[in-house]
This record gives sequence, C-alpha cells and structure tokens, in this order.
Amino acid sequence: MAETGKRLDPFAAFNFTLNIDGLGGSHGFSECTGANTEQDVIEYREGNTDPKLLKLPGLKKFGDITLRRGFTTNKELWQWRQTVLQGKTVRRTGSIVLNDEGGKPALTWKFTAAWPRQYSAPNFNGTGSEVAIEELILVVETLELDAK
Repeated sequence: MAETGKRLDPFAAFNFTLNIDGLGGSHGFSECTGANTEQDVIEYREGNTDPKLLKLPGLKKFGDITLRRGFTTNKELWQWRQTVLQGKTVRRTGSIVLNDEGGKPALTWKFTAAWPRQYSAPNFNGTGSEVAIEELILVVETLELDAK
C-alpha cells in the first residue's frame, strides 16, 4: 500500500562520489557526465506480412564517462592512464554514487571493465583565478542502476 503524505524530493546533482576498485576509496569530482546506455535499432521486414518495418533491439552501447575535478597532488588517476599508454590496460569496476541530503548513498550506477582512454591536464591562464581542473574519460563496457 502506498504511503500518503510522504514527499519524494529530487536529489541534488552535486552530492556524488566515484568509487573505482583498486584506487584508494572514494574520489570527489566536480563533474561527472556521459553515464548513459543506448541501443541500436535493427529494422526488419517480413516478406509475407503487412508492408511495415519491425524494430528489433540491436547492439547495446554504454557512454564514455567524463570526470572533472580540481587538480591535486593525488596521481592515482594519471598512473592508471599511464598503464594504458604503456600497453598494459588495467580494467576496473566502479560506481557513481548519488547521495541524499544526509550524505547517505541513495542511488548507485555500477560500471564494469573501465579503462581511461583520455586524460587532460588543467588549462593554465596567468590572468585567471579559476581552479585548475583535470579531466579523465573512462570507457566502460556495462552500466546499470542499482536502486536497492
């Protein structure tokens, strides 16, 4: 039976963490984009039926996850990227965790077989006062929402 009078407020988009197995604990990022799923459409027509296209699900695709954070002395992400540059790709599982107002996990998107395909050092500008932001783009093979 549904509860009456209970509010279901949306979660704040800024309250998230990223966990990558094998890389010391949670990592705080200022931005995380691209976590999505998509599927090709296969158009098919049977020759002995009404001339219309049937649309069947095809290959599943999972978007590259782009992460941005203020540059710090923590070099774990760069070192992970270096392994790929050296031809020793290390694939890792991980999760993006959206927290509620109390800081407790509310929703978790789990990804598998991730590896860093691109790393971007911060942009530097002697006339600006912005935080130096580094960017990492992860390729993933699966993404699923775990909404316990």
